[in-house]
Amino acid sequence: MIAIVVHGGAGNWKPSRHEVALAGVRRAAEAGHAVLAQGGDALEAVQAAVVLLEDDPVFNAGRGGALDENGHAIHDAAVMRGADRAAGAVASLRGIRNPVKAARAVLEEGRHVLLVGDPAGAFARATGLETAPGEYFVAERREHGTVGAVALDATGALAAATSTGGIDGKHPGRVGDSPLIAAGTWADDGTVAISCTGDGEAIIRTALAHEIDALVRLAGRPLPQACDEALARMRAHGQGGVIALGADGTVATPFTTAAMPRAWRIDDGPTHAAIDA
Repeated sequence: MIAIVVHGGAGNWKPSRHEVALAGVRRAAEAGHAVLAQGGDALEAVQAAVVLLEDDPVFNAGRGGALDENGHAIHDAAVMRGADRAAGAVASLRGIRNPVKAARAVLEEGRHVLLVGDPAGAFARATGLETAPGEYFVAERREHGTVGAVALDATGALAAATSTGGIDGKHPGRVGDSPLIAAGTWADDGTVAISCTGDGEAIIRTALAHEIDALVRLAGRPLPQACDEALARMRAHGQGGVIALGADGTVATPFTTAAMPRAWRIDDGPTHAAIDA
C-alpha cells in the first residue's frame, strides 16, 4: 500500500482563492504519489510534495510566505522519518529557495535535529542548496497557512514534512511549531505521520502532533478520533488543523478553522481534494 496526504494550511481562505489552492494541493499530492509509485521512499515523497507547495506563491511557505515586522521572509521547516524517528529542521532561515530541502540536509547529516538563523543558512548553502534573493519570496497575494505532507511507502515506512513562512508581522526571532518535532511535525512507523497547521503558539503549547500519537499509541484511539480529541483540547489556546496518516493507511484531515485545502491519493486510486469541512 502507498499513500500521500498534503495540506496547504488551515485558515480563512477567501472563496476566490479556493480553486487555485485546490489545484496546488492536487499537484503536490500527485508529485508525492509519483515518487511512491516509482518505488521511492516516504521521505522522498513528502519532500517532493512540499517543494511544489513552497514554489507556489499561493501558499505560506517558500515563495509567498508571510513577512516579518521588518518586511523580510523568514522560513521554518522540518522533516521526520518514521522508521527511526530521525528528524531535521531549520528555523529563521533566509534566502534558501526550498526550506524543506535544508531540513532534509540536517536530517541526512545526522549531527543535530534543529539549526536556526544565519548558521542554518550557511549550512544549507554549504550543502549546495539553491538560493534566492529576498524579492523572490515576496508575492503580492499571500494566504496564511503552513504547508505539509505525510506519506506511507510500499515498505510500510511513514514520513512527514512541514514548511511555513510563519505569521505576518512576526518578531524576526519568532519560531513557530512547524520545525519543532512533536509539536508541528511527527512520524513513527508504529503509529502515525502528522503535519500540523494553524496557530503555532497553540500547537506548541499542546504538543499537538505528539498528543495525537499518544492517543493512538497509549490510549488506543482510532486515528480520526485521536485527531479530533487533540484539536478539541487545543481550542482553549487556538485553532488549527492536521493531516495524519496511520501505519495501516488510515487518513484523517480534521481542522477547526473555516477551511483547509488538502489532497490525498491512496494506491492507484484517484486524487481527492477538498477545502471546506
